[in-house]
Amino acid sequence: MTAVALFAAAGAQASTITIGSVLPPGSTPTEFGGVQTFFNTALPEKGVNLVSPVNGAIVRWRVQGAEGGPFFLRILRPNGSGGYSAMGTSNPATPTGTGLQTFNTNLPIRAGDLIGVDPSNATDKIGVADVAGASFGFVFPPPFDGATVAPSGTASGKEVELSAEVQPTPAVSSLEPDFGPVAGGTTVKITGTDFNAASAVKFGSTPATGFTVESDTQITAIAPRSTTVGAVDVTVTTLAGTSPAVRADRFYYEGCAVPKLKGKTLKAAKKSLGRADCKLGKVKRAEGKPGKVLKQSPKPGKVLKSGSKVRVTVGQ
Repeated sequence: MTAVALFAAAGAQASTITIGSVLPPGSTPTEFGGVQTFFNTALPEKGVNLVSPVNGAIVRWRVQGAEGGPFFLRILRPNGSGGYSAMGTSNPATPTGTGLQTFNTNLPIRAGDLIGVDPSNATDKIGVADVAGASFGFVFPPPFDGATVAPSGTASGKEVELSAEVQPTPAVSSLEPDFGPVAGGTTVKITGTDFNAASAVKFGSTPATGFTVESDTQITAIAPRSTTVGAVDVTVTTLAGTSPAVRADRFYYEGCAVPKLKGKTLKAAKKSLGRADCKLGKVKRAEGKPGKVLKQSPKPGKVLKSGSKVRVTVGQ
């Protein structure tokens, strides 16, 4: 059965974090006055996120009082010296009225990034509200993605009616159990955050045999077969990215990784097999170097279930 066949929560929507303006009422549609980027630089309202507090992806953005267009959402990354690096723009979006407008997107964002908005025409408008303590900046002309620019100017006591929803990158905090046979088939409970709408679960580079999103914090996955013995990182992917590798996401594949036995004494061969989670099987005798392993079956490098037996031929 494939991972797609077992996936059971496609309709679940991940939790998001709002950044940008609170979209206060009473704003005035205001002309950009040029094809330039507007972005808030201070938002005094309690609990407001001026910048993204997390890594992830913007999944929706909103404007109010907008006319004309199309408009583009822009990601700006402060460089610590008063400038901003342009990190990406959304697909174009055209409002159908001056009321609250919501547009879907999938735009990567990092913690500390700001959002801005670009018009298509100098006469395009966006809502701007009078808010004590607020301010916004503008960059003329809008920068190319990858460019670093300084603001062309600022406006105090004004707030641009622009906000966005950030879906955080998923994170894995524990696995239960965190080990299983190389043959696969182990049912693993993955605990973490921001799992809703997960599109993939992998054990190392191999997709899970199947997985079910139980909630935003739990996934049940079936470990796939492995061709190697040892630890792999279990990762979860959503449209906001792939969970970073951490110690808590390690899954250990148990098995018999057949060692090279040729030339060893029978006693040394037994120790080597034990360390590899294998066992000594049938021992044959044949003409050859006395006391040394001449042949073995299976061959070195073969990965079998734990406790598998390895047959040897020893010289006499």
